[in-house]
Amino acid sequence: MNIRNGFTFFLMLLLLAIGNSALAQSAPKKAYEVAVYYFPNYHVDSINERWHGKGWTEWDLVKISRPRFEGHLQPKVPTWGYFNEADPVWASKEIDAAADNGIDVFIYDWYWYEPFGQYLQEGLEKGFLKAPNNQRLKFALMWANHNWANIHPTPYTNFQEKLTDGKVSAATWNTITDYIIEHYFKQPNYWKIDGKPYFSIFETTNFIASFGSLEKAGAAMQLFEDKVKKAGFPGLHFNCIDQGLTDNSVQHTLHNKATAGDAFKALKTASLTSYNFLYAYDLSKAGWPTASYQKAIDANASYWPVIGNKYPGIEYYPNVTMGWDVTPRLVQSDKFDTFKGYPWTPVFNGDNTPEAFQSALVKAKAFVDLKNHQHKIVILNAWNEWTEGSYLLPEERTGTKYLEAIKHVFGQP
Repeated sequence: MNIRNGFTFFLMLLLLAIGNSALAQSAPKKAYEVAVYYFPNYHVDSINERWHGKGWTEWDLVKISRPRFEGHLQPKVPTWGYFNEADPVWASKEIDAAADNGIDVFIYDWYWYEPFGQYLQEGLEKGFLKAPNNQRLKFALMWANHNWANIHPTPYTNFQEKLTDGKVSAATWNTITDYIIEHYFKQPNYWKIDGKPYFSIFETTNFIASFGSLEKAGAAMQLFEDKVKKAGFPGLHFNCIDQGLTDNSVQHTLHNKATAGDAFKALKTASLTSYNFLYAYDLSKAGWPTASYQKAIDANASYWPVIGNKYPGIEYYPNVTMGWDVTPRLVQSDKFDTFKGYPWTPVFNGDNTPEAFQSALVKAKAFVDLKNHQHKIVILNAWNEWTEGSYLLPEERTGTKYLEAIKHVFGQP
């Protein structure tokens, strides 16, 4: 190659690079962010082995589930089989399936119990974070700080032995927050809103009860935010799950006249959301043994604007739930004949089709548009709640149709 031809070739490469850079900068961003809850109980965990035996995972309940009434769509059979989510090869496959179909974030149900420390963390730490393609998705934490009960499975009496308590001491909270910042927030693909790491709590009342007052709980959350700022972030985006969080529950916890609004203010809550459809849809009045998925959609679509307007300055991110069937968490030989409260509840059984799910996604999209949210965020339940009947992973009856519904509604920029 002579000098002239070499210069021409170099110039062509330079122009191509400039063009690609400009194209990348001008590429439209997605108008919406779609996050999905990830329940990481499908890998071997040492605490589970202490409670349930060597090698146990919640796949064991999925495998033995059976129909409980005529026409009941059990068992659910995962197309990919009963894989180990803590294996980065499998995690890589999950990431691709999610990213290819319009999902932006995995929100991991995350556990830390005072007697044991971390629980169920290896799906995230050994699976997702070790996957070579993990930059295709963001991730975040929803601290599932509820008491852990033995519901694997639950007998007809609905007796649920408490295996450990979800409340934590100030010292443990200090340890937890240090760990979260160092191991998660500093990851380049941790989900941030306005540069602030997103952190959610499942049972806000249990968090408040850990400290005994709104003032002390607020101080604990302020401690967390101060650490987050010291680590170089502009602040913390704190999200509350609204399940069970009412004026009555706050007053019962504190034995005073505080309200849910007081709690949100004390904790500097930036946003609210739901974990599933069931806070707005009362299963105790839904019939037996099945409940209407369409009525659940309608109840939640009516709830979103109510809660969205109730607390000025706090955004509400609507939840769309794919399904509900907790019968795998019941003793399979016991009768399924009456409502007793979770997990003895009616189920969605076949009417939660991919088409019905897509219609709910459309309603959620319309809600965030109508509210003119600064952040157009929709949260889904769930990626892999197989034993609650809510999963987006491929299943033998419907394949990838639920994922395709997400892509159809939210997959384009």
